[in-house]
Amino acid sequence: MAVVQRTGIIGGSGLYAMDGIEILDELDMDTPWGKPSAPLILARYHDQEIVFLPRHGTGHSIPPHKINYRANIYAMKQANVSRIISVSAVGSLREDIAPGDFIFVDQFVDRTINREKTFFDGPVVAHISMADPVCKCLQKAIVKSAQETGITTHETGTYLVMQGPQFSTRAESMLYRSWGMDVIGMTNMPEAKLAREAEICYATIAMCTDYDCWHQEEDDVSVSSILEVMQSNVQKVQGLLNCYFQQARKTCTCGCQTTLDHGIFADLSQQSDAALRPIHALVERLL
Repeated sequence: MAVVQRTGIIGGSGLYAMDGIEILDELDMDTPWGKPSAPLILARYHDQEIVFLPRHGTGHSIPPHKINYRANIYAMKQANVSRIISVSAVGSLREDIAPGDFIFVDQFVDRTINREKTFFDGPVVAHISMADPVCKCLQKAIVKSAQETGITTHETGTYLVMQGPQFSTRAESMLYRSWGMDVIGMTNMPEAKLAREAEICYATIAMCTDYDCWHQEEDDVSVSSILEVMQSNVQKVQGLLNCYFQQARKTCTCGCQTTLDHGIFADLSQQSDAALRPIHALVERLL
């Protein structure tokens, strides 16, 4: 019997309140890396199975630097997720990216510190390519759905991932602009790196909420201003996902799901059970 390949959505809890969603189960999972941010919600939507995970936990109780990214991605792998749509709030570092716009970033600059960023901590070592960190097939599909829904979109962009939980200083914001960064946020790294190690297609819907603090004519970023724009953005992303899940899914040709074929520096057949146990779901197809 074929394994059902599911789409994972990592974002806020408002996303699984969409009309037409049938909640099937709540998966309270454990992983070798600890527990994910919250129980995963298994649902059916337009005859497709979807797995939701609020990355900040129930009630937004986990700050970005404390998220157990490894457990989140590993749990998605255990739940037979083959593609992840990451939904994130970001600040704009460009005049032409306005609050309310959606940016489908295709590059990241990782400025986070002290976050666990790999499943391959030894004795099994892997070096995987992050040259193109976003799945082109998945990104193309969600961009098309956004455009069909009438959302103001930017089809490419570079997302600078800062440590947080504080927002940028004005000097930092101006520096990142001088580097050519397009948006700034706190959560997509190491999430994207771990998804690639897990051979899961990954793409981001970055929802702009503010102009960070570089813009001289706009108020500095604050939680209250973000929440105001977020309410509108959640409605938009629900419409986008409704459109996306009504489309026929095509087989992905991006190569994301065979990343480890050329990335593992070890003979897995010679590894001990103890070495393989923490990564078993990731390397099972290679054993």
